[in-house]
Amino acid sequence: MKFQYRPRGVCSQSIELDMDGDVIKSVKFYGGCNGNLKGIGALVKGMTAQEVINRCGGIRCGMKSTSCPDQLAKALESYLAEK
Repeated sequence: MKFQYRPRGVCSQSIELDMDGDVIKSVKFYGGCNGNLKGIGALVKGMTAQEVINRCGGIRCGMKSTSCPDQLAKALESYLAEK
């Protein structure tokens, strides 16, 4: 199932999730630091949504109160809430 999320407070403008139930098939970030975000997508592939939420939720980027990994966790929380 495809799921789109619009992150807030970060450079990336959109996160696209492709999910198989609670398991991440793929993650694509649009905008932001291309190499780093491709790396995050590759690392979380095959993980459960809750595992990524636990690992990435609350990560900050510099002085910002959030980060792209934190926004990924929020996207996954939204996905689980709508599922």
